Amino acid sequence: MENGSVLAPYRVLDLSDESGFSCGKILADLGADVIKVEPPGGDAARLIGPFPGDRPDPEKSIYFISYNAGKRGITLNVQSPAGRDLLRKLVARADFLIETFPPGTLQQWGVSFETLRRLNPRLIVVSITPFGQTGPYRDYKGSDLVVMAMSGLMSLIGERDKMPLRVSLPQSPMWAGMYAAAGALTAHYFRQMTGTGQHVDVSLQSSLLWALANAPAFWATNRTNPVRDGSRITGRSITGANMRAIYRCKDGYINFIIYGGKAGRRSNQALVGWMAERGLATVALLEKDWSRFSIEQSTQEEIDEIERPIAELFLRYTKSEFLEEAFKREIIGYPVANACDILNDPHLKDREFWRTAELLGQGVRFPGIFARFSDSVPPVFRPAPRLGQDNGTIYQGELGLNEDDIARLHTEKVL
Repeated sequence: MENGSVLAPYRVLDLSDESGFSCGKILADLGADVIKVEPPGGDAARLIGPFPGDRPDPEKSIYFISYNAGKRGITLNVQSPAGRDLLRKLVARADFLIETFPPGTLQQWGVSFETLRRLNPRLIVVSITPFGQTGPYRDYKGSDLVVMAMSGLMSLIGERDKMPLRVSLPQSPMWAGMYAAAGALTAHYFRQMTGTGQHVDVSLQSSLLWALANAPAFWATNRTNPVRDGSRITGRSITGANMRAIYRCKDGYINFIIYGGKAGRRSNQALVGWMAERGLATVALLEKDWSRFSIEQSTQEEIDEIERPIAELFLRYTKSEFLEEAFKREIIGYPVANACDILNDPHLKDREFWRTAELLGQGVRFPGIFARFSDSVPPVFRPAPRLGQDNGTIYQGELGLNEDDIARLHTEKVL
């Protein structure tokens, strides 16, 4: 679209909880008019921290603000008959609806997909639930922790001789949100050809399974389970050797792996040269023929012999010092970035990745759009909505309610 965003003409009703926030945000980042629909008291996620100064405030949840930037916001009690009447009117003007209610809930309320599509045949409804709309688990409740366990992801996180671990940040809402947005856009493409919408059913469990890549194939092919091994890499050597992926440095950690092949030969030779300058290269390393080095054939003893002086070298440098040397010497490796590093990354700054929102009188940076388009422009950045911020614009300006109607609906706890 010339001089516009990719999804600028389209409207999304976002009735989701945390499981669907990122789906709505992706569509908003692409230019869609996403309206966050919250219960009158506000979405429960407004009480999820962190908060500036550790002072809880439903208008200052950094979590809520992060995942709802770019959206407008209204309040609506969809559990009430009057609220559902208003929802039907909103649906008549919408192109997408995102919801995360337990399977069957919309049907119980008389606003199922089949009912809504009769009001708006072009409507695409995206449902995101722990285990999907069908199957024996469909009615099970499931948090991110539960889904990590039931997807198999947790079995691959942690040290081999210790209990499985969860990933520090919620995973299933992010993966499911991405796939839900992809599903919505795929259904939109189908709608462009047929003129009709459809129901997109997204499971948190299935979404996380995609994150496992080829792990399920281990069992399918040779009846063995992949082994978690913390920060060590397994499966690259036929001898069973494993190797480090993370090393300590002066002020944090370095990601470095011993590589084979042409790229590895160049990187390994450069690293040995660096170690030699610092008096750390062993005779074995100096004499090693990297053109013949094979990760697949390497033994654990050989890997350990290579890694010991590498670990000693990295401890002498900070992350920034390592990065400078790695670029100069063409060594394959990179510091493990933390939040401070990312915010100060010159590459992200040059690409204008960050968007700024005012919070407690200061500008706070949030991630911007995930992709750049050659022939369309990103939408103007909009901070996350305050509770009920756009009630007047939507209910009075679009649906024709007057001030008495609004006051009555507030009294009845519909808005």
